[in-house]
Amino acid sequence: MTPGDPLRDLGVRVSGGVGELRVWSEHADAVELCIFDGTDPNWIIKTVPMTQDAHGVWSGKSRLLAPGCRYGIRVSGPAGPTHAFHPEKTLIEPYSRGLVRVGADQWQSSVVDGSFDWAGAEKPRTPLDHAVVYEAHVRGISKLNPAVPADLRGTYAGLAHAATIGYLKNLGVTSIELLPVHAFVSEQRLLKQGLINYWGYNTQNFFSPHADYATKAAQAAGPEAVLREFKGMVKLLHEAGLEVILDVVYNHTAEEGPSGPVTSLRGVDNAAYYRQGDDGTYIDVTGCGNTVDFGHDVPSRLVLDSLRYWANDVQVDGFRFDLAATLARNGDVHFQQDHPLITAIRDDPDLAGTKLIAEPWDVGQGGWQTGNFPEGWTEWNDRYRDRMRSFWLTDIGGARRMIPAGSGIGRFATRLAGSSNTFSQERGPLASLNFITAHDGFTMADLTAYNVKHNVGNGESNRDGTDSNLSFNHGTEGPTRDVSILTARRKAMRNLMGTLLLSAGVPMITAGDEFGRSQRGNNNAYCQDSELTWLNWDFDDWQQDLHRVSRRLLQLRRENPALRPVRFGRPGETTPGASRMNWYNALGRTMSEDDWNSPRERTLQYLAASTPEHEEYNRILLIVHGLERDTGVILPTHEDVTSYTLLWDSSHDDLRDAVITHDPGTPLLLTGASIQLLRTNQAPR
Repeated sequence: MTPGDPLRDLGVRVSGGVGELRVWSEHADAVELCIFDGTDPNWIIKTVPMTQDAHGVWSGKSRLLAPGCRYGIRVSGPAGPTHAFHPEKTLIEPYSRGLVRVGADQWQSSVVDGSFDWAGAEKPRTPLDHAVVYEAHVRGISKLNPAVPADLRGTYAGLAHAATIGYLKNLGVTSIELLPVHAFVSEQRLLKQGLINYWGYNTQNFFSPHADYATKAAQAAGPEAVLREFKGMVKLLHEAGLEVILDVVYNHTAEEGPSGPVTSLRGVDNAAYYRQGDDGTYIDVTGCGNTVDFGHDVPSRLVLDSLRYWANDVQVDGFRFDLAATLARNGDVHFQQDHPLITAIRDDPDLAGTKLIAEPWDVGQGGWQTGNFPEGWTEWNDRYRDRMRSFWLTDIGGARRMIPAGSGIGRFATRLAGSSNTFSQERGPLASLNFITAHDGFTMADLTAYNVKHNVGNGESNRDGTDSNLSFNHGTEGPTRDVSILTARRKAMRNLMGTLLLSAGVPMITAGDEFGRSQRGNNNAYCQDSELTWLNWDFDDWQQDLHRVSRRLLQLRRENPALRPVRFGRPGETTPGASRMNWYNALGRTMSEDDWNSPRERTLQYLAASTPEHEEYNRILLIVHGLERDTGVILPTHEDVTSYTLLWDSSHDDLRDAVITHDPGTPLLLTGASIQLLRTNQAPR
């Protein structure tokens, strides 16, 4: 930001006892600052006519515009199909650092001081190849945790409580990704049904933390206390070495479609902030009623300023961009790989070192863009998700009905090794954010227990939520006491979790999957703020076992850098940071073309050796068997490998301490549908 920048210092700045508000609106013909009484939300104690400069920035000053002051703006302008000026409405100022609810659908902006003592706490700056993302909901993670004091449960302070932090550290994740925490409201449709938006993908303001996630005491004290609690959460997580990543929703706002509420951007300058045709018809590529227009410089600047605020003033470590393809649509509404906004986010020195994760699609034409974001971005890899679900679930379900798999094991192997067919050589495997589940869709446990969604409780007659789940119930729909079905389901969960945490790329665990949380078959629980979506900390015995398995897998990922390559290797070359990979079939022979492509082949052996830059040399053997019948393999003979030591076997839900070694070239029995991870041993050099 330079002194000559015409869009500098938007929002409120207080200096020398005087507050100045700067608001951009290109098409307005008048903007008025309204300052409210501190006790009566309907009493305007002062109005300030604002003046416009040559760049569309309106400014006004007042000594009353100080920390704790509640204010709003009124904007008037021309009528016309692309405009939505309502000078009678008091609007939320777009750069508000705090919001106060003053009525059912009424909000006022609030000036906050924002000062905070970080006491030396610094960002962990976890290298991307060491990162393990844990996607969680602020309320859901601690709402039912008896180890968290009752008044803190379901709040920012509850997430920062020692019991929550201790659990995350003990599990072994590095980065917690929070579902939206920007101030949001529920859609009008949901409110009429008596439901709410639990997930939060309906942003009202890009700078204010969601007040309802603060403790009652902080809410009562006001926006300054809410922000302080949020920063305190970040500080404590950082002191524990945990990163904070925010799921941010810049693609649309809570103003919904053209007939939706007028609360902020629509009333400030509808023609500039929202995509629309000349006749005022909204161009909606988000499926949420409106689409922010990133073919225009000012909405892009709004996003950049918001990101800078959260990354620097609030010290968060990264962002996951909801429907990120929308942010890369140009003036013609086409996806542009080098769109100025997504390259600016990557190259901005104020965002240096910030983790950038894209959900690389939206619902518009040409919206599916997995693999097409520029270098410096990591992307949710839906191809990885679908391939791994197919391999361990629908392919096995099909085999029971004598239906062959739809493809050979080669596609599974490609995803396991970092998805080089999706991400370029320059971007490498860390461009892939690997996931089996996320907040939307079945939980991992439900993937193994339901063939179809069960969303009647969402109030849409089971129409909402995807029908393409790639799940397999293993013989009966939903809960059962059948021991054989339960055993198969639990092994399937171990296979899915093992695949996720032993794959090249950046893994993301959905909160609760590590112990088998269920949503009773609801694959779209966006409107369920209840025990259905909150984590239940009262584990059954089998959940304790699965939790121990998850911890062990995370430990193995940390200890074996061959599982965490930074770059793709090149045949015949030694590439620092890449893993040298050798692939063998069940007979211990190099994979043939038929081995890769035949749907009949469901077993492979994957030998990966690190090429160290910062860690010790490491080599592992991963054996994958995707049929339910037991099979034997011949362990590969390779260079200086003298033996293999078993590290993990998904066919067991206990963690046996026995040390089991095998010689190269000897047979090994694999239990049906299982994974084994072994460490190689070699003679001293």
